[in-house]
Amino acid sequence: MTSEQQRWPRYAPWAQELGVGSMMGFLLYTDDDELGSLDLYSPRPNMFTERSELVGWILASHAAVAFSSARLGAQLHAAIGTRQHIGEALGIVMERYKMTEDQAFALIRTQSQHRNVKIRDLAERIAATGEIPGATETSPSPTPPRARRTRAGDETG
Repeated sequence: MTSEQQRWPRYAPWAQELGVGSMMGFLLYTDDDELGSLDLYSPRPNMFTERSELVGWILASHAAVAFSSARLGAQLHAAIGTRQHIGEALGIVMERYKMTEDQAFALIRTQSQHRNVKIRDLAERIAATGEIPGATETSPSPTPPRARRTRAGDETG
């Protein structure tokens, strides 16, 4: 970065002021995702060679696989937790209101829609409290929040 760069007219002078003489960047990606980038810097101009580029690509490929695997692991862990909460909530509703699994899920799904809350969030709340928000011991179907009327007669949610 010792000469004027046409490609990055604003970035190159700023990088030079910070002492960057050479830089290389690699996109971290898989077939499904763009995960970020691996950027390498050197204070010396013309530091990176074709071999540096090859090594950078290999390192970037390994990093992308590692990041993708870590992300997948986290997503699977979250999915298992969500499934566990939904299962617990179904069991609570089935026992409390003497319902089948399908009826309990339909009730949770309906309440999720009426309250504009994700099923997983409602299930987590039911699992934590043992209660369907707004339900009573005799009525498992709490009434959804009602629309309010404004002075002009328009309904609002």
